[in-house]
Amino acid sequence: MNNTDKLLKQALLLSIVTVTYNFAEGIASVFFGTKDETLALFGFGVDSFVEVISGIGILHLILRMKYSKVVTQDKFEKTALKVTGYSFYLLTLGLILASVINLIEGSKPGTTVPGIIISSISIITMYWLMKSKLSAGKLLNSDAIIADANCTRTCFYLSFILLGASMLYELLGIGFIDVLGSLGIAYYSFKEGKESLEKARTGNLICNCE
Repeated sequence: MNNTDKLLKQALLLSIVTVTYNFAEGIASVFFGTKDETLALFGFGVDSFVEVISGIGILHLILRMKYSKVVTQDKFEKTALKVTGYSFYLLTLGLILASVINLIEGSKPGTTVPGIIISSISIITMYWLMKSKLSAGKLLNSDAIIADANCTRTCFYLSFILLGASMLYELLGIGFIDVLGSLGIAYYSFKEGKESLEKARTGNLICNCE
């Protein structure tokens, strides 16, 4: 096995870890977000599920890279990007509407401790994935893997938003803080949705969601 094959194998493993982790994170976040009535954590969980769809597209792309140089998406990857983009838009709309309802009704989370734990684990995991993908992408001179690393950076930022909102709420007990956290997640979801649809339209591998 030559060095390129080893790097592709590493990139493939990182992609599998990304999909698996996001799926597990989504289940935990949606469960505790629903149980504790924290909108920020629930939105973070749904975002993780959408990332799974995007991750499957990247996984498919890396498998193609084993046999030829990839410069644009194929039909499967473009479809995954479109589904991802529209799902992010729906998530954005849902979070905004739910935030308004929570403000009107004065709803408050029972606790945001699960959000603190999940976001802390996510920060460590996403940082490792981001750096590992970036390293592999540069060594392979692959726009696709570098793009994936840049998009993982967005998940890294989202984790900090959830951590900040969860910690502040736990300290101050002000319901508006959870709403602000959910709106922060909605903002990044909109950006990710726009990026995904633009990439599906142009076939471009470059990701500018920094």
